[in-house]
Amino acid sequence: MARRELHDGRTDGLTPLETLDLGQVASFADLVDAMGRTAFGGRQLGAALHVLHRAASDPDCALVLTVSGAMTIAKQGKIICDLIDRGVVQMIVATGALIAHGLTESIGCVHYRYEPGMDDRSLFEKGYNRVYDTLEMEANLNDVERLVRDVLSRDAPDDGVWSSARLCRAIGKRLDDQAAGPAILRSAYLRDVPVFIPAFTDSELGLDMAAWQLLGQWQADGLDPRSVDWQQCLATAPPPFNPFLDLWEYAQRIAAASKLGIFTIGGGVPRNWAQQIGPFFDVVNARVGTDWSPPRFQYGVRICPEPVHWGGLSGCTYSEGVSWGKFVSPEEGGRFAEVHADATLALPLLAKALLEKLDSQRNST
Repeated sequence: MARRELHDGRTDGLTPLETLDLGQVASFADLVDAMGRTAFGGRQLGAALHVLHRAASDPDCALVLTVSGAMTIAKQGKIICDLIDRGVVQMIVATGALIAHGLTESIGCVHYRYEPGMDDRSLFEKGYNRVYDTLEMEANLNDVERLVRDVLSRDAPDDGVWSSARLCRAIGKRLDDQAAGPAILRSAYLRDVPVFIPAFTDSELGLDMAAWQLLGQWQADGLDPRSVDWQQCLATAPPPFNPFLDLWEYAQRIAAASKLGIFTIGGGVPRNWAQQIGPFFDVVNARVGTDWSPPRFQYGVRICPEPVHWGGLSGCTYSEGVSWGKFVSPEEGGRFAEVHADATLALPLLAKALLEKLDSQRNST
């Protein structure tokens, strides 16, 4: 048997790891950079900071933030506001639940801790909705409904047709008019950052719009809601809502960008809807005969614990997305990083480090 030829990693061009010395760490940026020179999840987070900083520093790059999960009820919403306010992200794609729970906080409502041993049936009877270890009061959502109903009734678009981005923009304006506290939609309105909710009916906001439409139509028809049966409900015209307005607006903004980046928290519909813009252009070219330049994401950072081997979109790699025409391949200059962790652990570290690096960069110019 041939003897092993023992190499030295440096002569083979390998990158040596470095011990994490907390005594040399003076900032979050220092910490996450140093973690990037270690191993496992720490190295993933350091790589994510490197890619995200490149995207945020690239003046030609439009960065899309996609967010799913209960990030606002988990009290991470102010971080998203900071990313908007600092000009890091130019578009947001989110779940409606995330936006609704963020609205409860922005209008002054409170979320509470769930304590082990609490009975879920008793929580329901008392008007507490549980999200893992946190409680959202039904009364909070009723307050949001009153805000949404008033916006729908008073601030309709010129053509009378809503989209999720139009509604989010109108709510954001109302929050700013009322000088509300920090709010994702308020920050987005002030920075002209559209917020898209592709699965709009899968949310409290969608249910609120449906209830607003039913009540308005029945009142116009002179019906007593207590006498309306389900068959009459099915015969009622749906709300004036067109989700394709979202697709048109998103496509227009994407097409106007020289480069694209995506920063994904979780996965789900927001991730898929945002990423399918390249295939959308490809499909239209192939089936309609246009000659549009299909957009591809050049930068990508993802925080999600979903493993790849389940086969779902939430856990799929950026490499897999290259095969769909969603991303530029690494060989062509694509830069991607994936952090397999709970976003409530990774996002605060990553966002704080990024903002520090951007501050340092601006102060040095």
